[in-house]
Amino acid sequence: MADRPGDLAGAQPVGDRLGTPGPDAGYAIKLARTFSDRLKTGKLAESDVVAGCVAVAIKRSGLLGRGPVVHDLTAAFTLWGFLDDAPKSELVALREEVFPQVASSHHYAERREIVDLTSSEVLHRPHSLIIEDYKSDWRTNIAAG
Repeated sequence: MADRPGDLAGAQPVGDRLGTPGPDAGYAIKLARTFSDRLKTGKLAESDVVAGCVAVAIKRSGLLGRGPVVHDLTAAFTLWGFLDDAPKSELVALREEVFPQVASSHHYAERREIVDLTSSEVLHRPHSLIIEDYKSDWRTNIAAG
């Protein structure tokens, strides 16, 4: 039974654009800061890269029924090639199409598009397998690829 004002009564709503809820999702933002010296953002603003990848990391942690951990951010930044010194040009083009402006709250739909391009099946896998698949062919992890 909900006994705090912010608690939801009953089950979490399910539907299009409602996300994958999990506990302490905001912690992913703090974890993302530890990656700033390793991110290869190219022409994109770091704030947009972090916003898009934090959303992916939160989806992963929610799917796994827990709060975010560093491996969720590693998986998200890897999926999109932001930890790669030389990502494939096709991936760079896709990133430059979907990541601009997503740090703005006015671009929630665009941020959701980034999240939706990564399937739940991919995000359920260990981050080490996501990294291996990225190295062999990034398209195996991104739906638009």
